[in-house]
Amino acid sequence: MSDGAMDKLKGKGKEAVGKLTGDRRKEAEAKADQAKGGVKDATDGLGERAKGVKDSLGRDDDK
Repeated sequence: MSDGAMDKLKGKGKEAVGKLTGDRRKEAEAKADQAKGGVKDATDGLGERAKGVKDSLGRDDDK
């Protein structure tokens, strides 16, 4: 399981506890955890993709 997925899962758990107990602060923390997980998922492998683009551009120069 990726780090992003773990943060999302942790956030879902916190959100459920926050709603159950009426703890708005816990709910806000949960939203932040879920957002952090989404960002991690979106940027996962970004370095590898950038390297691939760089490599592709470098090959064009060799022609």
